[in-house]
Formats: sequence, C-alpha cells, structure tokens
Amino acid sequence: MNQASDAISAIQALVLGLVQGVTEFLPVSSSGHLVIFETLFGVEPDGGLVFEVALHVATLLAIVVFYRARIVQLIAGALNGERDAWRYHGKLALATLPAIAVALLARGAIERAFDTPQVVGVCLVITAAILWTSRWTLPRATAPEPTWLAALLIGCAQAMAILPGISRSGSTVAAALALGVAPAMAAEFSFLLGVVAIAGAAVLMLPDAGALDTSMYTPLAIGFAAALVSGVAAIWLFLRLLERRNFHAFAAYTAPLGLGFLLYLALR
Repeated sequence: MNQASDAISAIQALVLGLVQGVTEFLPVSSSGHLVIFETLFGVEPDGGLVFEVALHVATLLAIVVFYRARIVQLIAGALNGERDAWRYHGKLALATLPAIAVALLARGAIERAFDTPQVVGVCLVITAAILWTSRWTLPRATAPEPTWLAALLIGCAQAMAILPGISRSGSTVAAALALGVAPAMAAEFSFLLGVVAIAGAAVLMLPDAGALDTSMYTPLAIGFAAALVSGVAAIWLFLRLLERRNFHAFAAYTAPLGLGFLLYLALR
C-alpha cells in the first residue's frame, strides 16, 4: 500500500468502516459517502484500495450473516434439484448481467466519475428522487418474488448505481417495489443480489490494490469489524423501516447532503 493509504489512522478507519457498513445497506449510497469522507479527510480514493477491498468484504459478510438461513436454503435447494431454488438463482444471475456489462464497457467513464466529486452531489439528489417514488409504489407491492422481466429491470437499476452517489440498495428496492415485489422480498432480492455485486467490486479492485503495509494491520482490522457490525445493524434497520413504510424518508437526508456537498465543493 502506498503512502497515501498509510495516512489512514485508527480513528479514520473506524469512521470509514462505520460509514461503509451503514451506507452500503441504508439507501444513501456507500460509494458517495466514502468519496465525501475521503474528500473531507484528504485521503486520496486510489490510495486506500486494500482498505476499501476489506470494507467491501466485510459488508458482503454482513449479508451472509443476516441472510444465512435463506442462503443455506437456496444452496441446498439447488443441490437437491429444486425448481424454485434454481429459478431464484437464475433471476439473481439475470439481474447481475446489466452491472457486469456496464462495468466492462464503461470502466473508464466510471473511474472518471469517482474522480469528480461533483458527480456525487448530483447523484445523491437523484437518489432522493428515486426513494421518493416509494411513497406511491410501496403500498401496492405484494408479489412474493420478481418476475424474470422484473429481475432484469432491477438489475438495470443496480447498473445505474455503479455511479457514486446512486444508492444500490435504494435504487434496486425502489425498482422492485415499482414492479410490484413485496417490501421484505424486494429487500431480500436486493441484498442477495448485492453479494455478487460487492464481491465483483472487490475483485475488480484487487489487481490495483498492491501490497499491504504492516502499519495498516490495526486500521484494517478496526475498519473491517466496524463495517461488519454496522452492516448487520443497517440491514435490520432497513427492514424495519420498510415494514413501517418509511423508506421514502431517506430522501430528506440524501437531497440536502448532495446539495450541501455541491455547495462545499463550490466554496472551498
């Protein structure tokens, strides 16, 4: 790891771990928040790739911990040749394809977006608009799982969330609700879809991550633990808010945050 990443202190690691864990699952954009905090801390985004990979792995593990029973059920069902399990796996695979296509075909543009903080401010406002639509779609959403077409469209929403500031969980759940999927099932599909998305993001970072300096062992452990624990808590909170039909309320956070960050960038 280079000198820029060595500058990450234990306190910064704790904060960034908490930010990653909470914002990966609450519909407020983890990538957008990390860019904001890295901008405020003065830490270059490319300087802490090993650290960012560790945070991604921690949030992936949070999904596995929270949905462990469902994951075991799906794996066991597939191994036993159960049609329902294979159908669900197929829909997850189909929903993954749009993000893979965007990541492969537009990697340069995506990297430029991450290097342009103003993009985060604009995308956070877009996220607010997406979340607000659930005020009308959530009460009518009752389907137990997405159709094949719905799975593909949810995948398109996930592909859009590659941009920093567009919430992956927010856009995919909002899309699922608009397509009639019941709230709890929409969240489950989104988070299980996130296993592939988060793992893919971590794998893409690995070739450029470099070696891990020994001075980073403690910050890495702190950040990983913080992201894991806060991630599990965030999933639980996410589901409670969906049950209470308060999903759209996050728009009141993401819109001011995006506008405030744009103002900060203009005045600094």
